[in-house]
Amino acid sequence: MQVIEELLRDIPLPRMAKVRQHFHAPELPDVALKVREALRSSGVLSRIAPADRVAIAVGSRGVTEIATIAREVVTAVKEAGGDPFIVPAMGSHGGATAAGQKEVLESLGVTESFVQAPIHSSMEVAQVASLPNGLPIYIDKNAYQADKIIVINRIKPHTAFRGPVESGLIKMITIGLGKQRGAEAAHAYSFKYMAEHVREMAQVMIAKTPIIFGVGTIENAFDRPAKVVVIPAERLDEEEPKLLVEAKTLMPKILFDPLDVLVIDEIGKDISGDGMDPNITGRFATPYASGGVEAVRTVVLGLTEKTHGNANGIGLADITTRRVFEEIDWVKGYANALTSTVVGTVKLPMFLNTGELAVKAAIKTCNAFDLNCVRLVRIENTLQVRDIWISESLLPEARERMDIEVLSEPVVMDFSHTGK
Repeated sequence: MQVIEELLRDIPLPRMAKVRQHFHAPELPDVALKVREALRSSGVLSRIAPADRVAIAVGSRGVTEIATIAREVVTAVKEAGGDPFIVPAMGSHGGATAAGQKEVLESLGVTESFVQAPIHSSMEVAQVASLPNGLPIYIDKNAYQADKIIVINRIKPHTAFRGPVESGLIKMITIGLGKQRGAEAAHAYSFKYMAEHVREMAQVMIAKTPIIFGVGTIENAFDRPAKVVVIPAERLDEEEPKLLVEAKTLMPKILFDPLDVLVIDEIGKDISGDGMDPNITGRFATPYASGGVEAVRTVVLGLTEKTHGNANGIGLADITTRRVFEEIDWVKGYANALTSTVVGTVKLPMFLNTGELAVKAAIKTCNAFDLNCVRLVRIENTLQVRDIWISESLLPEARERMDIEVLSEPVVMDFSHTGK
């Protein structure tokens, strides 16, 4: 690597200033109370008969206060006379193993002791039907054998396709509850047809399985719950598209655009299905979705602890670090890629020995006319874009904006927590 260090020795690193981005961000003061109120006012608990075994589907996506929401649903089911249990509804996540999926739930705080219900994790599925084009429709066997099914998920834009419904309750019914085989079937014809297939499959699932309602959340720009809704199963196809429109209006973004370099301290499956949310980064794994910031080069400096080595999404970066390379659990990422049929997300970009070298490489190759005035933004991850760091060259722009607050004077870029 001595040759590489020599090539990058004179590349200037910009001084960085911390700024705060301001967004419209309504927030629920008490999520547990709101869940209880929504369950009670919706009238759906009357669908649970005494002694019904009720499967509560909980996924792996980033849903703030998911453990609290799951606990409140468990409590409500018990009060209605039901016998609740949790089933992981996360397609091929968790390495596509029963133990791995239970581990993912526990890492999110959804433990048997906290929610006061057992977790029944299995990769076994039952086929309930097929679409006219032959695609099979699967469901978690434990859920299928229950008397009733409830699904919990956040409603938000998807990272790889656009449609009336994207990431939410309907997709969880199709792909999450379908486990690895269901996810594989839904992805078989690529994301080009995902919006159509997810909706069609969910309609069949609702008709042929005991799904009674969904508990959905919408989050604000700071990933705090802004709304909790309880929707009867037969109204999901009508109501979720409206909630997706609302969710999109609350999405955060990087307010500096375009950029020469975007630096991301960490990515992980606990942050986004693609490790880093393309709706923020502008780096999409398919041509069927768009949005986010336009950055010439994107750098990833680390993996989150909760991703457990799953580096799905690293292929969307241009440059990363040796530390990331050494932490990757290839099996987990490859399982996601083989299931989704999208392989670009697990390709390995150029990796350099330190974070400093990685950022210098991005600056050197961004083709800015003046590398001393590079437009660079650094974020912790794509869930945390309220307080970000901007290069000194962006300060004049920041000071002119009402939705940007400058929090510090420019300082030397810090790599102490990224392994240099």
